[in-house]
This record gives sequence, C-alpha cells and structure tokens, in this order.
Amino acid sequence: MLNFLNGIKSLISGSSTQDHAKGINRIAKTFAVLKSQNRKALIPFITAGDPNPEMTVQLMHQLVQSGADIIELGVPFSDPMADGPTIQRSSERALKHHISLNNVLDMVSAFRKVNADTPVVLMGYANPIEALGYEAFSSKAKSCGVDGVLIVDYPPEESGEWVRCLEQHGIDAIFLLSPTTPQARIQQVAKMARGYIYYVSLKGVTGASHLDLQDVSDMLQRLRNFISIPIGVGFGIRDGVTAKAVAGLADAVVVGSRIIEEIEQSSDAELLGNVGSLLSTLRKAIDENSSNA
Repeated sequence: MLNFLNGIKSLISGSSTQDHAKGINRIAKTFAVLKSQNRKALIPFITAGDPNPEMTVQLMHQLVQSGADIIELGVPFSDPMADGPTIQRSSERALKHHISLNNVLDMVSAFRKVNADTPVVLMGYANPIEALGYEAFSSKAKSCGVDGVLIVDYPPEESGEWVRCLEQHGIDAIFLLSPTTPQARIQQVAKMARGYIYYVSLKGVTGASHLDLQDVSDMLQRLRNFISIPIGVGFGIRDGVTAKAVAGLADAVVVGSRIIEEIEQSSDAELLGNVGSLLSTLRKAIDENSSNA
C-alpha cells in the first residue's frame, strides 16, 4: 500500500513545477489522478494553531505522509457557529496563541517549502476575510500556495464578487451543501463552485453522529443532476467502516472532529504518531473500495 501511495504522489509531483507555473490547480489535478486510479480522496481537517502553532506544519506533513490527498486547514474564529464543541475547542486553543488569518497563511507558505503538490483549502468565517479585504487576501493566499477557500457564512447569493476575486487569482471557491439546501440554491452553487462541493451529510453542527447512508446516497444522486465537479461528504465519519461506506458513494471523504479529538487527547510526544495512525486506518479503509472494484 505504501509503495502504491508513493507511486501516486510521484505521478502527481513529476510535472508539478511545470503545472504550477502554468497555473493548473492542484485540486483539479489531484481528483483527476485519483479518478484514473479508481480511488477516492481523503480530506482531513485540522485547525491551524491547535494544539500550538509549532505543530501545525508538522501535522500537515504527517497527514500527507499518512494518506491525505487534500488538507482542509481551519482558520480559528471566536464564534464558529457551524462547528460543534470539539472544533470550537480547537479554535479556542489556537486563539490562546493569538493565531490570525495572516499567521495561517504563513503556515501554508512554510508547508509549501517542502510540499508543492498537496492541495490546501482554508476553511473559516467571513470576519477575518472582510478585515483583510478580498483582493489583499486572495493575492497573499495565492502567493502562499492556497488552492481553495470555503467560507461558511458566505451564502452563494452574496458571493459573486468574492468568487470573481478568487478566480482572478486561480483559487477555487468551495461551497457547503446540506440535506436541507433548497434546489434553487443547489443550482446557484453548481454555477459558482470550483474544486469540489462539501456535502454536509447531517443536520446540525460538526461532530454530529447518526449518519444515514441511504439518505446520503439519495442526496448525492440529486446533487449530481446539477453538479459536475467532485462531491466530498463530511460530518459523522469517525472510523474506517464509515469512511469506506461513504467512499463508496462520494468522490471524497472529509474527516474533521474525529481528528481534532485525537489531537485533543494526545500528548505532544504522541500527537503525530496518533494522528498518523488514525489517518492511515481511514486511508486503508477508503482504498478497499478501489481494490474490491
């Protein structure tokens, strides 16, 4: 399995310098390579600065080493309304270290000094973006190596200027959809979204459980009537069994709260190993879909 993963990463990185010079988006390339291998993406989420700023870039490299295809990096915020208590606590821990949006961008830049290939998606809330300004943010994000941005409280109806600014800098605007999203909004998101769609599989906040796979399957069939880009599913994925089941339905498996729990419960000495072990378990389960296909 390790040799197989290394082979895929070699395939991606073989032309990375040339591709990046041409402005080819890492997210699109990653999904294309995975599709050619009949594999599904694993997208872990961590909060920048949690448990401390010194660990974030190390954690990002550990995630890639353990099988991540795309990294979602949370920008800590004081009022993360869409997040459950686990991710809220991760933001609180990061904010104790005064982690700002500029700090997060600097972390991405540090990650890029070693890894030029793995897509990085920032996930957060509007206030820090508004404070910096669309143009200033997009320009710096691009120069630091950000590939996509998901802002939870930017509704598509009010995101035209935001999406245009990101597009001008070659950054994907990623949107959330949920079981309660009306069809009109689905169609609007389908026109604006780039990279992939993050389908929230449960009603409520991050960390919720009781995932109904039939409901997920039915909704994904509905979404694919309008959406041509990949769809990732998150919320309620806590182990290999669930990850494998979701990978059988979606293009990507997004895991956040379970990883944050591992960070929260691990000592500094155990942290990288425990997170790596968890992600390797998820990676192996997801890849069983391709090996059994």
